Amino acid sequence: MKDTIIIHCSATRAGQDITAADIDCWHRARGFWSIGYHYVIRLDGTIEPGRDVTLDGAHCMGWNQRSIGICYVGGLDKEGRPPTHGQMHNALPSSDW
Repeated sequence: MKDTIIIHCSATRAGQDITAADIDCWHRARGFWSIGYHYVIRLDGTIEPGRDVTLDGAHCMGWNQRSIGICYVGGLDKEGRPPTHGQMHNALPSSDW
């Protein structure tokens, strides 16, 4: 049973748009049998399907059987730096609700 959603970033530079097919190629080159994420969210907000949600993902060791893996395109600034801790903290919903 899937009871967790795990959100990843593609670790690509700001403005670099990639597709689920691109990530599928990267993952296959690393020895996966297909893309490891269940969904990919493109820069324009389009949601592309990846691995079928009835199948275990390949995105977070120890959690693949019980989670849905979502990858949003981006994650790095134009210089290739990741977001700061403050940016990531403020991007997450408040735990108060």
